[in-house]
Amino acid sequence: MPFLPSLFQNVPRVTAQLRVLVAFTIALALGVVFSAPDLDKIQALALQRYGAKGADLVIAWRAMMTEGSHLSEPEKLAHVNNFFNRRMLFESDIAVWQQDDYWATPLEFMGRNAGDCEDFSIAKYITLLHMGVPNAKLRMIYVRARIGGAGSTKSEAHMVLGYYANPADEPMVLDNLITNIRPASSRADLSPVFSFNNEGLWVSGATSSSADPTARLSRWRDVLERMRQEGF
Repeated sequence: MPFLPSLFQNVPRVTAQLRVLVAFTIALALGVVFSAPDLDKIQALALQRYGAKGADLVIAWRAMMTEGSHLSEPEKLAHVNNFFNRRMLFESDIAVWQQDDYWATPLEFMGRNAGDCEDFSIAKYITLLHMGVPNAKLRMIYVRARIGGAGSTKSEAHMVLGYYANPADEPMVLDNLITNIRPASSRADLSPVFSFNNEGLWVSGATSSSADPTARLSRWRDVLERMRQEGF
C-alpha cells in the first residue's frame, strides 16, 4: 500500500535561518519549542560517557552542521541524511540497549555509534532543526515496511523522516534503509500509520493534528526530556 497523499497535507510553514545557532534561535521565536543547543555541553557529555570515539563523532556532527549551514533546504536534507546513513550502524534495541524498544537521543545514538530506525529518524529531525529547517516541514512517520520483495505480504514496523517543502506537497522520505531521498509516492513499500513532530500528531488521512504527541507517545516524551537534560 503506497503512501496516502492526504495524510501529508496542510502543514503550516515557518521561515528558515542563516546559520546553525542564530537560525535556530529565530525558529524558536517563530514557535519552535526547542531551545538553542548547548553544543559544548553535548560534546563534553559525549567524552564523559563514551570516551574519545564518542566525542570525535559529536565533533564531526558539529562540523557537518556548520559546513551545511549555508545550503538550501534540499541540500541540507542530503547533507544530514548522508552523515548519519554513512557513519552510523543499524542495530536493534536489544543489541544496543538490551531493551525491546528504546528511543535514543542523538547524543546516545552517536555515543554508541549504532541504533535502529527511530534513532536515525530522531537524530536527523533534531539536526535539521538545529540547521534551521522549520519544524512544520518535518515529521517522523511511523510506517509498515514491506519486506521480502514486491510480492511479499510480510511487513514490519519502521520509522522514517518526512520533509514537506510546501503544505500540499507529498513528503520527501529520509530513510536509513536506502541512501537516496525519494518522494513518498515512489516508496510503495511503505504504508503510513501516523506521523508526528514536536507540535502535533497526524493519523489516518487527517489534515490537522489530532493529538499532543507528548501526551500520546510516552517514548517521545521521555526522549525529549533526556535531550533537554543533555543540552539540546
